[in-house]
Parts: sequence; C-alpha cells; structure tokens
Amino acid sequence: MNFSKNFSVLFFLFSVTLSSSLFAQQDAQYTQYMFNTMTVNPAYAGSRGQLSIAALYRAQWVGLDGAPTSQTLNLHSPIRNSKLGYGVSIVNDEIGNGVVQETYFDAVLSYTIDVSLEGKLSFGLKAGGNLLNLDFNQLRNFDVEPVNQDNIENRFSPNFGLGVYYHTKRFYAGLSAPNLVETEHFDNSQRDANTVQFLSKERINFYMITGYVFDLNGNLKFKPALLTKIVGGAPLQLDLSANFMFNERFTFGAAYRWDAAVSALAGFQISDQFMLGLAYDRETTDLGGRAFNDGSFEVFLRFELVKSFQKLVSPRFF
Repeated sequence: MNFSKNFSVLFFLFSVTLSSSLFAQQDAQYTQYMFNTMTVNPAYAGSRGQLSIAALYRAQWVGLDGAPTSQTLNLHSPIRNSKLGYGVSIVNDEIGNGVVQETYFDAVLSYTIDVSLEGKLSFGLKAGGNLLNLDFNQLRNFDVEPVNQDNIENRFSPNFGLGVYYHTKRFYAGLSAPNLVETEHFDNSQRDANTVQFLSKERINFYMITGYVFDLNGNLKFKPALLTKIVGGAPLQLDLSANFMFNERFTFGAAYRWDAAVSALAGFQISDQFMLGLAYDRETTDLGGRAFNDGSFEVFLRFELVKSFQKLVSPRFF
C-alpha cells in the first residue's frame, strides 16, 4: 500500500471513527471567506443589493488520496420595497473518496435596519438540515478491512443558525453561529468486544468576521480582513488576509491561517456581473512538507443580476 493511501486511512480513522471517543466535527474552512460570507453568516443575505449567486470549490491537500473536498452554492437577494432579504445555501463536504459525505441545505432570511446615514445592521436566521452518508465498505479501497459498523445512508438531521451583520460602504463586521443543534450521529450506549463504537457530534461553530477598505490612491485600495472561528474541542482558528484592489477590477494578496497555512489569493471582476476568485494554501505544519501534499486550492465564481433593481448599494467591495 502506498504512503498516500496509508495516510488517508489514518486520517480518516483518527478524525471520524476513533473507537470509544468523542469527535467534535467542524464546519469546512474557506480561504476566500470574504467572498463566501453567507455560508458562515445568514445575516449577509441580501446585503449586496441585488440577486447574487456564488459557487466555491475547495480541494484540501491535493495529492493526498481521500483528502477532503468542499463545494458551496449560495443564492441570495433583497426583497424589493422591504427590509427583508432571502437566500438558499448548499454545502457539500466529502472525505475519503465517498467514505464520508455530508450535505447541508438551508433557507435563509434576513432583516435589515438603518442605524446611521451609511450603517446598516442585519439580523439573519437560517433553517434546514444536513444529510449524512457514511460507507464503511469504501475502506476496502484503502486496502484495509472495513470496521464492523452499519453504514449510514441519507440520515437527515435538522438544524438552524443565527447571525448579525453590520456594514457601511467601507467596513463590515459580523457574529454568527450557523449551526446551533449539536447532533449525535452514532449510538455509543452499547459496547461489544467485536464491534467498534463511535460517537460523532456536531459542535457549534462561532464566527467573527470583519474587514475594511482603505484608499491608497485613486486606483489602488487595501482590503484587510479577519475571520475567527471558535468551536469546543478544537484549537482557535484565526484567518488574517491582506488584499489589494487595482482599478476596482483586479484583486491580489496573501493570507495567514494561524499555526496552519499561508495563502495566495487573486480575483478578477470580469464584468459587472461576473467575478472569479482563486486561492492557494500551503500548510505550515509538518503535513505541508510531505511530498504527496501539493497544497490546497479554491475556485470561486460569482454572478450578479446588477440591473434587476434601480437602487443599488454601489460600489460594493465585500
């Protein structure tokens, strides 16, 4: 068995199916969180002033067989002549080439009030759930015997989340907890000498996100951003990014995930409707130095129906 497959199996067994243990599941991480905000904060829905559709694909640890992949699709818009916004969010995570697959479906509603001449404060609610599939038989693909545990097929777990989001033309800040129900996926009440027992529990992830846009000159802007994620049973995650925007079209910069990775980011506003974003991460941990790990990458694409409303929040930098 080659080393990449061996490591993949060890990673899966360690992070998902440790015997007689409690595994605190975390939401997927994103380097381009500043463009994928509704995934982590439902209060963002409708804040861009027009119908916005965004898709993101993330491949973690390219070159490692069975490494995680994530796909997100968000659609949101304000409701004309009201303070309401609505949206739909779909997130799909996969580990082990189909061993573990979890898909989240959520409907989102936001309410926005004016708190100053430029400042707007939004409150968001999301409701939905997730489908969990866990196929222990797929472990045969990694040259190991499958554990003595029944597979899980499309197990539905309801969930809901809350968020608050404040923004002006230059500044934004938000607090959120996208999934508040701590679902337990396995029954660990009975033990058998010949059966591996599991207890996998969804943990609440708390997010704080903020950023600002500085004018450096007529054509160049500086856009620092910060995301903090707190979840019980896991280290604090801190993402710092520094992007520069040229001529309100081309964005480039770097990011640092505390004690985890460094990243390069680039984005291009192809037209008033389309934006393309790219990001590449390189681990700063021991994992980053492995020959089979070629880093992680993201591709982001956004489409906006900018002519659907007469009154737009323009320009928008986040």
